[in-house]
Amino acid sequence: LLPSKQGTISISPISPRQSHFGTGIEGQKIASSIGTMDSAYFVGRSEILSWINSTLHLNLSKVEESCSGAIQCQLMDAVHPGMVPMHKVNFDAKSEYEMIQNYKVLQDVLNKLKITKHIEVSKLVKGRPLDNLEFMQWMKWYCDSINGGVLHNYNALERRDACKGGKEASKKSAASQSSAKNSTTGSRSHTSHNSRRHEATSTVNSSSQSGKTSRPSSSCGSPVYDEQITELKLSIDSLEKERDFYFSKLRDIEILCQSHEIQDSKVVSAIKKILYAGEDDASVVADAQAMVSMATQKEAVTRTEGIADKRENLETQKRKVIQNLDIDAVGITTLSPRLRISGVSDVHCSGSHLTSY
Repeated sequence: LLPSKQGTISISPISPRQSHFGTGIEGQKIASSIGTMDSAYFVGRSEILSWINSTLHLNLSKVEESCSGAIQCQLMDAVHPGMVPMHKVNFDAKSEYEMIQNYKVLQDVLNKLKITKHIEVSKLVKGRPLDNLEFMQWMKWYCDSINGGVLHNYNALERRDACKGGKEASKKSAASQSSAKNSTTGSRSHTSHNSRRHEATSTVNSSSQSGKTSRPSSSCGSPVYDEQITELKLSIDSLEKERDFYFSKLRDIEILCQSHEIQDSKVVSAIKKILYAGEDDASVVADAQAMVSMATQKEAVTRTEGIADKRENLETQKRKVIQNLDIDAVGITTLSPRLRISGVSDVHCSGSHLTSY
């Protein structure tokens, strides 16, 4: 149950069965049917935060604030009521040991539901933004796939009160939400007061300066500004998703290049040179290509030398065989007639069929 040497928790797949918590066979199978290129991993941070805050009545401002694992446990409790032992969940977890206890609870729930999911605990508890974002993207995808993401009469505050530190978390979120409402109300009243004063001033100016074109008020352009702000937020979200996606791919390439089997290769060295190059290094691609071409030339020379050595060895062996045959022939011709006759008589005495004529 503890993290392995790689700092991960791996849940072995078990054949799905009908669950009495409302998921059914389809709900069990879908957990392992999502890939890294699925649209679920392209959901933005703002949408994830909005979903968490609205579902659990919290007020998170960063996705990495969910690194303790308590929020994930309550999300599973929301879609599978009564499945999670909430009294074991610690919303006040600060150390990695306390956070790991929450992930143990989460793993037990996934085991009961027969869900296959690889959880990288060592990265999540360190509060890395990208790792926590990916895991929360999977959590949202899974929760939305159960009963269409509809929660029936789930009281998040009441369920969280049973957890360690749950009441404090609820109080903090309520205080932050009330302060945000007060600030919004104050800004609205201040805006309305300014607009009234502006209207009065514009009335006086229009009466005193008739014939001049009045300047349009700032309130008339607010819908245009709102649209521009919305477009900018959407573009920022899409850019963040694209950045995170390509960063994860580059990180995968870096991990592959650090493998012991290939880390000494010239091609891998050229890839690392490109990965770790600075912004001002414009010749990095040319240098990497030169490294690869030099490595290719050396490999070709080595192959040619190996073929030449093999040919030399074959020629040497042929010469040795020919020399041995010549020596045998010379030895036979230099034998005396007596030795030849004795050799024939030896064959006769042995009763060989070679002499039957």
